[in-house]
Amino acid sequence: MSSNPGGGAPDPSMRPTSLSMLVVAGLAAAAVGWLLLSAFYTQMPRLPWLPIIVLATLAIAEAVLAQNTSARIQRKPGAPRVDPLAVARFVVLAKASSLAGALFGGFSAGLLAWLALEPTRAARDDVPAAVGGVAAALALVGAALWLERSCRVPEQPDQKGGGESGRQAGRS
Repeated sequence: MSSNPGGGAPDPSMRPTSLSMLVVAGLAAAAVGWLLLSAFYTQMPRLPWLPIIVLATLAIAEAVLAQNTSARIQRKPGAPRVDPLAVARFVVLAKASSLAGALFGGFSAGLLAWLALEPTRAARDDVPAAVGGVAAALALVGAALWLERSCRVPEQPDQKGGGESGRQAGRS
C-alpha cells in the first residue's frame, strides 16, 4: 500500500533539516565525548586546533555560498542565473554540514563540560580548544541552515494556493 493519500508515487522532494534531529545528535555526541574523555584523558595528547580551523573555514565558505545563492535564486540585479544541479548539490552539502556540525559541537560540548569539572592544569589548558570547537561547530550549523534555506525556490504569486484551484476548476 502506498504511503501517499492519493495512492500515487511517494513525494520525491527533500525535507528541511529538523532542528530536533540536530539537537538529539548533538546531545548523543556530547555524551560520547564526556565518556571518552573521562575514560582516556590521561592517555590523550592535547586537543588539536586543526579541526576547529577546518570547521570555521567551512562555515565561512557556506555563509558566502548562502549569500550568493540566495541572490541568484531571487534573481537580484547583477546576479547570474543559478544552475539547478548546483543548488541540489548545495542542499546536500548544507544537510551534511549541519549534521556534522551538530555532532562535532555536541562532542566538543561534552569535552568542555568534562574539562570544566576537572581540576588539573592540563584540563584547563584544553578548555580554549573545546570552546573553539563548540563555537566553530555552531557557526557551521548556522551557515549550513542558512545555505539550505537560501536554496529554496521562492513561491510565485500565482502558486500560493498550491495550483490546486486551477486543476479543480477544469474538472467542474
